[in-house]
Amino acid sequence: MDFQNLCTFETFKEYWSHYGYGENLQDVIEQEFTRTKGITYLDHAATTLYPESLIRDYCLDISRNVYGNPHSHNPSSRLTHDTVERVRYRVLQHFNATPEEYSMIFTSGCTAALKLVAESFPWMPKSDSEAGSHFCYLTDSHTSVVGIRALTTGLGVAALPVSPQEVENRAKDEDQGEDVICQTPHLFCFPAQSNFSGRKYPLSYVKGIQARRLYPACDHQGRWFVLLDAASHVSCAPLNLQDCPADFIPISFYKMFGFPTGLGALLVHNNTAGILKKTYFGGGTAAAYLSGEDYYVQAANISDRFEDGTVSFLDIIALNHSFDTLYKITGGMHNIQQHTFGLARYTYMLLSSLCHGNGRPVAQIYTEGQFESPSTQGAILNFNLMDSHGQIVGYSQVDRMASLYNIHVRTGCFCNTGACQYFLGITNHQMKRNLQAGHVCGDSIDLVDGQPTGSVRVSFGYMSTFEDCQKFLKFVAECFVEKPVTVDQIRLKRLKTAAAPQGSNQDPPIKITNGETYEVEEKEKPTKASLKGFGNIDSKNSHGEAYTLTNIYIYPIKSCSAYEVHDWPMGPLGLLYDRGWMVVNGNGVCLSQKREPRLCLVRPQVHLPSNKLHLQASGMDTISVPLENNTQMHTTYRVCQSKVCGDRVETVDCGDEAASWFSEFLGQPCRLIRQSPDFTRDMKKRPSGAATSTSLSLVNEAQYLMINRASVELIQKLISSRQDYSEGEQLLDTQNVISRFRANLVIAGVEPFEEDNWSHLIIGSTRFMVAGQCRRCHMVGIDQDTGTKTKEPLMSLSAYRTGKVTFGVYLTHQLPEGSTTASFLSPGSLVLPEPHGS
Repeated sequence: MDFQNLCTFETFKEYWSHYGYGENLQDVIEQEFTRTKGITYLDHAATTLYPESLIRDYCLDISRNVYGNPHSHNPSSRLTHDTVERVRYRVLQHFNATPEEYSMIFTSGCTAALKLVAESFPWMPKSDSEAGSHFCYLTDSHTSVVGIRALTTGLGVAALPVSPQEVENRAKDEDQGEDVICQTPHLFCFPAQSNFSGRKYPLSYVKGIQARRLYPACDHQGRWFVLLDAASHVSCAPLNLQDCPADFIPISFYKMFGFPTGLGALLVHNNTAGILKKTYFGGGTAAAYLSGEDYYVQAANISDRFEDGTVSFLDIIALNHSFDTLYKITGGMHNIQQHTFGLARYTYMLLSSLCHGNGRPVAQIYTEGQFESPSTQGAILNFNLMDSHGQIVGYSQVDRMASLYNIHVRTGCFCNTGACQYFLGITNHQMKRNLQAGHVCGDSIDLVDGQPTGSVRVSFGYMSTFEDCQKFLKFVAECFVEKPVTVDQIRLKRLKTAAAPQGSNQDPPIKITNGETYEVEEKEKPTKASLKGFGNIDSKNSHGEAYTLTNIYIYPIKSCSAYEVHDWPMGPLGLLYDRGWMVVNGNGVCLSQKREPRLCLVRPQVHLPSNKLHLQASGMDTISVPLENNTQMHTTYRVCQSKVCGDRVETVDCGDEAASWFSEFLGQPCRLIRQSPDFTRDMKKRPSGAATSTSLSLVNEAQYLMINRASVELIQKLISSRQDYSEGEQLLDTQNVISRFRANLVIAGVEPFEEDNWSHLIIGSTRFMVAGQCRRCHMVGIDQDTGTKTKEPLMSLSAYRTGKVTFGVYLTHQLPEGSTTASFLSPGSLVLPEPHGS
């Protein structure tokens, strides 16, 4: 088969079947990358390209929302803070990690993340009695990793470069285990993927070094930490931190998404975070300090501790749109890996088989393997071209010719001198001689005494196409091959059969990833036990008045309208389906009535017989979502992370129909999510007397909120008597005020605010613990019938209580020992508060 026939899509499909993402890739290019028309962009390892819809969505977001400085506490600042926290969860989720395992520190890029580790690591210099720390790094490392050496050398810490061959060749047969005697800290750095050759190093190195089985850890006592440079790897491949729990993982987001630039992160294992020590402290990193005395207390949260000053919050917000677009186009990193590896492998096979008319090879390719598998090789191809006499063609000449064809490649040593020396055979002496000859990094001096000083690199991204490979290969054949163009058919055939079976799944989709499938096992439904209690009750307090439970409300969707019930099941999280769902904006941040008052006009209704949650609103068709997670939801809907009252919650997306419904009604991109049945969230503060921790739904602080009518009626009277109440403005009736305070349980027959002093009470046979008073915000100024805002009743409450704006009490139920459900009696259940101060 001649070269022209090999440069066809049909031939490519014979060599690798994974191409595109289920739809016509050319349509995606025309919709998302119109600016690349006429350009063959092959420098994705430097930065990939951003899709146009990402920029449109981002610009719409920041033009529609007011994002304030997250260090303030006003509504615009809280929106920024919550959105930034949501992004932290999303990044960790992308790498199959949780906030319990890893903390995430935003930086200006991967290099800044490496510098942070270098400056904060507890290096121990060598002394007469101590061997001191070692800074060890793979010689195939980026300049930014090797640069740590400059800092450690100044501290008297030994720097130890390690060749890739030494790591396993000098390993021990068994793990050395934790060194309990010597705790000297050492740091080993290696790249998950070489940015020079695309070689993927075994991620098992992480555990091997930590267990002191691999070299150099096996030869040096102490505690070994691992820094996994993931910047190159994560651009086109999944990274599952459950398999390789490195202590430090630096990344740059522009290599993944193309936008935003100047933003990276350091992921730090929480078991390791405590060893990092800072000297400088910037704004936002201090819990307290004195300006006139050397007194400083660092922030408890590691992210707050190391993010000096205000983070680049608008760039961070852009990451939400970056993730959304990436998954929308590709479906996930596993698909990207298969697609990009196929393009790189095809290009490698043809370029390495391409020959001049005299039979000499056209390219010298720098690789350890032969592109057998995406688990060992990334989407990078590094090479130098040769003329028909076997002489190297300078990379600058290749670069200039490629530019004439509008083909964008990268040339030089790619900030990886170690790999460049290894593959090109350049000795240390030659490197110094090249410098004396005037060659420095980044210049166009490509040959010194006929020997190459660098090479050419092509790299692929998720939007790369077969046509990119085709144009590049034809460019090489046209400009650098002595005719006639020939192909080494024997080599080509051998390479074709060398690949791993295409059906094998070396890197299966991880469990928790945006856009990937995720199976959720349905939890056992709580046993239904009735909560009832209406009518006049003969139980009396000290004043001879009856304590009565008058109303029961659930709020299926957080911040949406109440649904009054009369005979309702209870479960381990409180009232069944109370705050089981919530609405999030396009960035995944929870929407409350403070941010979107029209939420109160959405009327969710739980219909137990049909297992449906009905969504109703004026002017909208009624739709339904399942009450329980069914099989379809397990395999179709994605799991995501969000925040409620400062707590991380794991949720399941409820699908596109509900998302479209809320987006249309609220006039902004929204999604409906529900708490994952596999996720447990406990109360931050255990009530006094509670034997065990209390699990919560998507409520703010406790399972139940209780108010009493006597307190409400007092506030209503204060509202009507206020001198500054506008003339002609309709006074709020008692029920309107009740609805604004959004309680689960409304009781009657007590003195105003008497409930503030209770420690517990009994409804039916279930004992409730008082978990504290509810702090009120301006959300109670939203009319639950119209969605309009007023200053009442918060103004009257504040005036009456001299600034104290608590109203109602939080409750948790105390379950019988060994039980997972609470039960209530039929109508006539008593509300029996304990005596005052008990």
